[in-house]
Amino acid sequence: MELVRYNRPTTLASLFDEVGDLFNGSFGWSNRELSNRLYPSVDIEEHDDHYSLKADLPGLDKKDIAIKVENGTLSISGEKKHESTRKEKEKYSYFERSFGRFERSFALPEHIDPEHIDARYKDGVLEVDLKKKPESKPKAIEVKVG
Repeated sequence: MELVRYNRPTTLASLFDEVGDLFNGSFGWSNRELSNRLYPSVDIEEHDDHYSLKADLPGLDKKDIAIKVENGTLSISGEKKHESTRKEKEKYSYFERSFGRFERSFALPEHIDPEHIDARYKDGVLEVDLKKKPESKPKAIEVKVG
C-alpha cells in the first residue's frame, strides 16, 4: 500500500470557478488562494523500512509548523506570516508569494507505525520519517529442495 495524498472534496461547480479564475487574466486573490492549496510542495520517497516526506517551507520558523497524526491521517499545518518591512509609499505591481495558514493532509497506509514518526526542520525543508511496522517488511523465504 502506498502513502496517498489526501484531497479535500471539491464540487464540479467549484472546480469550474477555480479554472476560470486561472484564465481570467486578473492577479486577484483567487489565483493565490488556488496556488496556496498545494502549499507546501511535498516529495515522498519509499525506502525498505520507512517513508521519507520532504516539504518545502521557506521562511518559516520551526515554531510556526505543527505535525499531527490522527485517525490514520498525517497533517502538516502552520502559518506563514506576512513580512511587514514594506515602506508606506511602495506599491505592489504583482506578487505571487502567499501568506497565512496552510494545511496538507496525507492518508497513512496501515503498515506505518504512528509511534515512530520523526521530524526535522532545516534550511526551509521539513523532513518527516514514517517508520514501517516490522511485520510489514518483506521477508525472504528459503526454498527447500525436496
